[in-house]
Amino acid sequence: MTILTIILISGLVIGGVGLMWQIAPSKSKLLVKSDETSFPVVSGYNLNRQELEFPQDFEKDLNLIIIAFQQYQQRIVNTWLPFAQEIEAAFPEFIYYELPTINEMPSFSRTFINEGMRAGIPDQTARERTITLYINKDAFKSTLNIPDENNIYIFLVEREGNILWRAAGEFSEDKAGELIQVIKERSDSDIH
Repeated sequence: MTILTIILISGLVIGGVGLMWQIAPSKSKLLVKSDETSFPVVSGYNLNRQELEFPQDFEKDLNLIIIAFQQYQQRIVNTWLPFAQEIEAAFPEFIYYELPTINEMPSFSRTFINEGMRAGIPDQTARERTITLYINKDAFKSTLNIPDENNIYIFLVEREGNILWRAAGEFSEDKAGELIQVIKERSDSDIH
C-alpha cells in the first residue's frame, strides 16, 4: 500500500466515524415516577434525528401514545393510525406519537436501527412522530403497569403527563368509542 492509499482509507474511516457521531442518537432518559397515573419522563430521537423528551415536548393538550416492543407489532400499530389521523383532523388539541421501545444498547446499534427505520419511512409526519426509546424496558413497563411485550399499548396523555385512558392491542370500534368519549369530556369539540 502506498502512503496515499493509507491516507485515503484513514480519511474515509475518520469521516465515517465523524458522520456516525453526528447522527448517533444518544442514550435515552427514563425517569420513573411512582404514580401510575403519570407518564414517565422519557427521551429519544425521532426519525428526523431530533431529540425529544416527554412529557415536556408533547405538542398538544391530548397526546395519543402508541408503544410497541417488537418489530412485527408495527402491523398492529398500523390498525390505529387511520383512526388517530381522523381524530387529529377533527380535534385541534390532539396529536399521536409512535414510541418503539427497545432495550438500552450501544451507540452504533442505536444508529443502525434508527437509520434503518428512517430509510424505510419516507413520510415526513411519520418520521417526526416516531420516537425510538432505548431504555430499561422492565422499569418502563413497570411504571406504566404494562404486563408484557406481547402486545402494543396505547395511552391518552395530557401535556403535563397525566394518563387519561389506556388500551392494549389492535384498534377496535369499542376502544375507539371509549377514546372519543374521553376526548369529548376534555373538549367542546364536535367529534363524530
